[in-house]
Amino acid sequence: MNPIKFVTPPIAANAYLLKEDGVLIDAGGDSAFLLKAIEKYSSLKEIKYVFLTHSHFDHAKAADVLQRAGVKVVMHFMEYEFASAIASPLYAVIKPDVVVEGGEVFEFENAKLRVIHTPGHTPGSICLYEPEKKWLFSGDTVFAYGSFGRVDFPGGNAASLVES
Repeated sequence: MNPIKFVTPPIAANAYLLKEDGVLIDAGGDSAFLLKAIEKYSSLKEIKYVFLTHSHFDHAKAADVLQRAGVKVVMHFMEYEFASAIASPLYAVIKPDVVVEGGEVFEFENAKLRVIHTPGHTPGSICLYEPEKKWLFSGDTVFAYGSFGRVDFPGGNAASLVES
């Protein structure tokens, strides 16, 4: 099993489907596009969890549609609190079904995801690490080749991002 990557419009953020485990990591951008992409590989009924690495619209906007379909939304508690308070169109305010702090491990049949709190891009940014397969789902905390997410949006903090 390898993650299935979707590049979601409008600004090409990544979302990942762990099909066999019914897990989606990030649900950003255009919800119609994302639902159609999921249906190519799975059924929405088979998705049990969506983990949001942070709540910027390009990573979380479609989560409300998934949640209304019965998918449980997992998010860091600080991310929900901040997004609720900021009232910015940049943030998708989704009340999580499962809140995390960092350190939790979610065990599925084919993957074990460890939550790592990585503030900086946003206060409640998280990464998900699968130790056996050495997968890191990092949202906008870090990109390939050493780049990283912006810190000039509300809630961004360069020092925290460097520490993360």
